[in-house]
Amino acid sequence: MHSPISNSQLMLFSLINLAAFQLSPLLAWQAADVPARDSASPIMLAGPWLPENSHQLDFSELPKVPHAHVVISDVRAQASDPNRLNKQAGGMNQHNYLAHHAGQFWAIWSDGPGVEDRVGQRVKFATSTDGLKWSEPKYLTPIPPNSGPDSPHYGTRTDKGMRWISRGLWKRDGELIALASLDEAAGFFGPSLELRAFRYDQTRDTWEDAGLVYDNTINNFPPLKLPTGQWMMSRRMHDYRTTGVHFLIGGTKGLDEWQSFPVLGSASELKAEEPDWWVLPDNTLAAVFRDNRRSGYLYRSVSVDNGRTWSRPVQTNFPDATSKVCGLRLSDGRYVLVSNPNPKKRDPLTLSISQDGLVFTKMLYLVGGRHIDYPHVIEQQGSLFIAFSGGKQSVELLKVKLSDIDAVKMPDAPLLTRANP
Repeated sequence: MHSPISNSQLMLFSLINLAAFQLSPLLAWQAADVPARDSASPIMLAGPWLPENSHQLDFSELPKVPHAHVVISDVRAQASDPNRLNKQAGGMNQHNYLAHHAGQFWAIWSDGPGVEDRVGQRVKFATSTDGLKWSEPKYLTPIPPNSGPDSPHYGTRTDKGMRWISRGLWKRDGELIALASLDEAAGFFGPSLELRAFRYDQTRDTWEDAGLVYDNTINNFPPLKLPTGQWMMSRRMHDYRTTGVHFLIGGTKGLDEWQSFPVLGSASELKAEEPDWWVLPDNTLAAVFRDNRRSGYLYRSVSVDNGRTWSRPVQTNFPDATSKVCGLRLSDGRYVLVSNPNPKKRDPLTLSISQDGLVFTKMLYLVGGRHIDYPHVIEQQGSLFIAFSGGKQSVELLKVKLSDIDAVKMPDAPLLTRANP
């Protein structure tokens, strides 16, 4: 764990990062495994409101931002429904993703017979014209092979049955493609793991299987376009605990046209999980990783060659609950990151803002007081729409105006938790 860092050091690291941005084009000739960007800086969160040890931040005292809140789906409310296929009490709603396409909002998520990712799990979807009033959820994927409610393995964790896991909505060449992984439901992940695509048939209001995207693959977010015009998304294989995280690049000539590139050190330096990435102002790429070794911090890596090679992930000072994060570059050039920063639990969910995509200087409280996780954020109509899961059993959404985010000011003194003075 890094030693405490003073606020003066935070400013110095920010200046060093800025200098690295300006020098990186001159250093691009360096060896592939040593990117031009000085990625060794641990600084990812900074400000006079941040304690020297970011784990001592009082998350409950973070400034709050106004928002509208809706529930898209809640399996707890449906458990008593006699028409519900998932007869086990509760069930699961998680892995939520959003998109805005053809004049409306789309949401997809995993819906299963138990918490979590058991035999018989499928993907559902819903639509909305304004992001606040949603249609009745419908199934997107078919019943997994031999794993329906009539299977003796339904609702269990075993390699004798299969499950679908929601993997995102991809806006590609004017059409909307839903992604879902399929594998055995014993652990994470089964040897039959594959990533598949589905196309929406508007005339029948159903999704049709569009084929295999990549074998032995589960992504974390849908593909994002690189400065080169190619697409890129993360890849974990069924044995990712030893093989680490990869990135897939391609997707322009066909849905199944990709090359896979490893992030060296993502299995040895940390137990890398659920990565996210974005393009920095100089077209360098930055990726962040959840650490399943439970350091309580996010790790970061950079690439100067459009994802072909990556620096070894470095532990940052950005606190994390060992949970999924979601970042986004806004239309005005700023960056946002939605996450569970409390290292003790997945509560609260916060929104952090950065000018350069490397150092976040604002962190706002969104929702808390309960288990909340797996966010996905999109920008639309001057607002952020943030989907998340409540206790792994509800799909919920916040609408946050960018003007309200800008109006909130951060404190000028550390928000130090009383439990750790």
